[in-house]
Amino acid sequence: MNLMSSTLLTEDTGVPFHELQAEQIAMFREAWAAAGHGREPRVSVSRSVLPLADDEDRQYFGLSALREGRDQVGALDGTLARFGKSYIGEPDVIAAELAGDAAVQAADTLLLTVPNQLGVDYNAKLLENIARHVAPSLGWAPQDVRGPA
Repeated sequence: MNLMSSTLLTEDTGVPFHELQAEQIAMFREAWAAAGHGREPRVSVSRSVLPLADDEDRQYFGLSALREGRDQVGALDGTLARFGKSYIGEPDVIAAELAGDAAVQAADTLLLTVPNQLGVDYNAKLLENIARHVAPSLGWAPQDVRGPA
């Protein structure tokens, strides 16, 4: 068993989402070790990463960058929940923000959510922009950036 943590936590203590998620990752790893499992578990987190690399990207997501650049708090089934922010903006800014995301740094894998309603061609371009313009700033080598298995 491994852990995959999404962009939603059903708690809100006022602590930023990425810090709460990193805390949960640490607790999972501690519980795993205490249970005596013989291998290290893999941990992945998901993020919406939308670099604004050209006019088309800005048309689709430029306004979203203004309102989605922070955690959102709301009610979900009567429980206060915290939703992680979307990373939307210039590639170098996104890279710096991801480098400061405690859960991304604690995880083994970052899964990227894509706006599938925009189609395969747009999403291929989006993923290429992440691999080309965001990943190198994070120190990710080309072999670290993979498509579907």
